[in-house]
Amino acid sequence: MNQAELGMAAYLGEKRLRYLQTIRIGIAGAGGLGSNCAMHLVRSGFRLFTVADFDRVEPSNLNRQQFRLAQLGQPKVAALHENMRAVNPDIRLDAHLLKISSSNVDEIFGGCDVIIEAFDDAAAKKTLVERFMNSDKLLVCASGMGGTGNTDKMVTRRVRDNFYIVGDMATECNAKNPPFSPRVGIAAAKQADVVLDHFLQKYESQGALT
Repeated sequence: MNQAELGMAAYLGEKRLRYLQTIRIGIAGAGGLGSNCAMHLVRSGFRLFTVADFDRVEPSNLNRQQFRLAQLGQPKVAALHENMRAVNPDIRLDAHLLKISSSNVDEIFGGCDVIIEAFDDAAAKKTLVERFMNSDKLLVCASGMGGTGNTDKMVTRRVRDNFYIVGDMATECNAKNPPFSPRVGIAAAKQADVVLDHFLQKYESQGALT
């Protein structure tokens, strides 16, 4: 283990860390939700990632996304990879610089154990949810994180055993309620927490059976 993983093992324990490192995380979108969620997950011990996004880092992204001024113009998937490796250089990330559609979603995320939905586009959200909500993969979506205030209304809702939605389910990001760092960050952290809790519980249940 490298120094970062030794530090993580101090809280997780080496066996639980090794288990988390076998889980492949799929992140659909590397913007406000995806980039923040990815950083939480790499700090939580996960090592295997698949990230898809077609966009590049712009100045307007810096108010809420996990990128730096020096990364302007870079593909978000490449810049995020760089930032995640700054936390743990041993992560393995499959980066896809493209737009998700019904024709490629299986090829990109079919091998993942969990999929984080982090899209701005409603059609892309629909494609991802319809494909994976009835699968055996953990699917974690977000809805309602625009503006400021009322953060206590941002909740984690379990739709079914493998399907969760986080947010206030109402306040979409728009001109009246722009995407700001605090509420977007809370939603991303809640998504990451669902993933970490799910697999730690799964680890404990498997241990109880052996």
